[in-house]
Amino acid sequence: MRRHRMIKIVATLGPSSSSYEMIRALFEAGADVFRLNMSHGTHDDIAARHAIIRQIEVDLGRPIAILADLQGPKLRVGTFSEPSVELEEGQSFRLDLDEADGDATRVNLPHPEIFKALEPGEDLLVNDGKIRLRVNTCGPDFADCTVTVGGTISNRKGVNVPGVVLPLAALSEKDRNDLEFVCRLGVDWLALSFVQRASDVTEARELIQGRAAIISKIEKPAAVKAFEEILAVSDGIMVARGDLGVELPVQNVPPIQKRLVRRTRAAAKPVIVATQMLESMIESPMPTRAEVSDVATAIYEGADAIMLSAESAAGQYPIEAVTTMNNVAIEVESDPTYIEIIDSSRKVNHYTIADGMVAAARELAEKTDIAAICCFTESGTTANLVARERPHVPIIAITPIQPVARRLALVWGVHCETITGDVERFKKAVINAVRVARKYGFATEKDQILVTAGIPFNQPGTTNILRVAPCAEHLIMTGEPE
Repeated sequence: MRRHRMIKIVATLGPSSSSYEMIRALFEAGADVFRLNMSHGTHDDIAARHAIIRQIEVDLGRPIAILADLQGPKLRVGTFSEPSVELEEGQSFRLDLDEADGDATRVNLPHPEIFKALEPGEDLLVNDGKIRLRVNTCGPDFADCTVTVGGTISNRKGVNVPGVVLPLAALSEKDRNDLEFVCRLGVDWLALSFVQRASDVTEARELIQGRAAIISKIEKPAAVKAFEEILAVSDGIMVARGDLGVELPVQNVPPIQKRLVRRTRAAAKPVIVATQMLESMIESPMPTRAEVSDVATAIYEGADAIMLSAESAAGQYPIEAVTTMNNVAIEVESDPTYIEIIDSSRKVNHYTIADGMVAAARELAEKTDIAAICCFTESGTTANLVARERPHVPIIAITPIQPVARRLALVWGVHCETITGDVERFKKAVINAVRVARKYGFATEKDQILVTAGIPFNQPGTTNILRVAPCAEHLIMTGEPE
């Protein structure tokens, strides 16, 4: 089984997609990565879905990536004496540490760290920004505010504080427990919520201890400002547009998305565009035209992956949503304009031998009749570098390490194959490469492929050889050096 597109699809699992039959159908429809949302479901639920994915992986013989998404700290108001209250624009409203039920004049906000960070003039957003409060005066246990946008407020609605870096760790106690649980299960990627600074990522990395790669979710203004530092310590990035659109003016999100996608691509790390991509398909078998354009925009930008959330987790049409994304991707990537945009956005300075090798491989493949670029990789670095080039031909990554193969399922254009046993001679590596290329229809015996690897083998980061190889094995046996 191979994909006929370069971009990858991430599908979130949930009540609508928990059975073996449904998850397998989602994979066959086009899902490359399955997201386990730790905000919903018990550990038993998560473990059951994880086991199903791994069984499908065995049954279909293809590596599948599993992404566990940590909830992050949740900031919420307390409870009210009435089911809900109405806040009017211009009225006064207090947030405090008093645990008594709230009313139309005040409510508990059980987060002293927020009060420590607040200053007069800051805005507080309640219930996904539907209610806005401007801080007039504040202290260590209260904030007196003016309602600038009114509305209905009720128990435990979420609170966003966009203008300040909160003295909160990205990992709550729940997150730490969830992190250890999913790492023991054996997930491939771990998505961190509420990232504000690079130290949030390094703290998580110490706990993960190499058991999973880290995706930093960019969903707060502080993370946008500190993006370069966060990117440097992350293995990948998720542009989480839902929370970004709450904490920032909505018109700011599209340029931020484009900027983050390009910077992450240049760093040879995968980037996911997420949130509300096909939102209407939660209840409708057909997307809106605007949603299709949104998906297409992320593809034209060169994102590694596009993500479904509630559409596949709780919606009525999960298979149709994945199929729609798959079809849009195939159509966009066949558009000549797509190639022009991708080529024009390729601005990377090559400083290492490995950078130069993959750039040469991409240029040679595009200017000759090369059918595919095949790379041998121990850590996944070479495959990421080749993918950064966004070549016009498929990328085949061959690795003896199964977790590496699974992680590469998230990376643009990469078809990964796991081989058993060590490859000690380059000729054997070339033969393995052409067999994989022929097996999945990337090439025929009449074609040629490019093979890139590091000599000696089994030493990560040593990409130093590039070979044009015929796909006819008898020509390799007679014409290739040992």
